[in-house]
Amino acid sequence: MPRSNPSASQILDGALQLADVCGWERLHLFDVAAHLNVGLGAIAAHYREKDQLVDAWFDRADRAMLVRSSAADLGALEPAKCLEELLVAWLDSLAAHRSVTGQMLLYKLEPAHLHLQVLGLLRISRTVQWWREGARRESRHLQRIAEESLLTGAYLRSFIHWLRHPEEDPAEFRAFLRRQLRYGPLQMLLRR
Repeated sequence: MPRSNPSASQILDGALQLADVCGWERLHLFDVAAHLNVGLGAIAAHYREKDQLVDAWFDRADRAMLVRSSAADLGALEPAKCLEELLVAWLDSLAAHRSVTGQMLLYKLEPAHLHLQVLGLLRISRTVQWWREGARRESRHLQRIAEESLLTGAYLRSFIHWLRHPEEDPAEFRAFLRRQLRYGPLQMLLRR
């Protein structure tokens, strides 16, 4: 007998568990439904398409970063250190399914998925915006634009590095991230 109405979170967790075994490309929504012992309608009630699971996964990471942003210790940190702490919290929330996370990005980058690539750019922008908000960045106008651009570069370089080096010691990754955040022009903006 099918289980009734799994939550969006249960569906996402089930999809991630299956993808850890079969890979993101081979994962189908009907597999997720079978795994959860529900019909496809129960999946469609929360996710209209497979890519929405990717968005939900990154939304979960954004929420983890925002939870970290409310910690009392962050207020006393210099801006670069605060940004470091927030991005590490974001990545830590993805760590249990790191390989699948990388596969999700490759899926979005397939040439036939131009619509997903455009949405991926918006996703990056959204995460960088929450990263700045979590760090309580108050820059405006041209300074904000420059800061967002430089932080987007630091975010992308750090995320790709994290995906490509799963065995790296966390202290080594933090050193890499610090170098990204202390890049000359960005460091100057963060001091203001």
